[in-house]
Amino acid sequence: MVQAEAASCIDIYAMPGHLIRRMHQASQAIFDSQMARAGFDLTSVQFAALRLIANRPGLDQASLAAAIAFDRATTGGVIDRLESKQLVRREIDATDRRARRLYAEPSGIALLERVDPIVAQVQLEMLRGLSLDEQAHLMQLLDKALAAVGDVSRPALRDIRAA
Repeated sequence: MVQAEAASCIDIYAMPGHLIRRMHQASQAIFDSQMARAGFDLTSVQFAALRLIANRPGLDQASLAAAIAFDRATTGGVIDRLESKQLVRREIDATDRRARRLYAEPSGIALLERVDPIVAQVQLEMLRGLSLDEQAHLMQLLDKALAAVGDVSRPALRDIRAA
């Protein structure tokens, strides 16, 4: 009976995992609705992949997978969809024929120029209940928390900002 009483005292609304999951759901819904409203067929993961590829021409597919914290197979599917939309291209690495280098096509760069302002607005919408100082603080705290546990995710996140 003591175990049942302890379990009944757990408040899921005070659990970071529950709140993070709910915030993720909200962020996905906001992103998806804003993209659809603007007439774009682009998921948040496709955007992240395309943005990284555009920022790092020649990025290899394995590094992209690590940077967006998706397994290689899932990332391959994301790249397949971006490639079918003629937004990116894959090239076989000259020194390692197993590796694929990724490049944004001109149409991908043009798409980013059109959706970047929407994505920026989506970020503001996600945090609209917070002041600018609170938004900055939340981002610092999320970065700090993720740095402490990011290696346990499957796959682990690899930050390529400084690479």
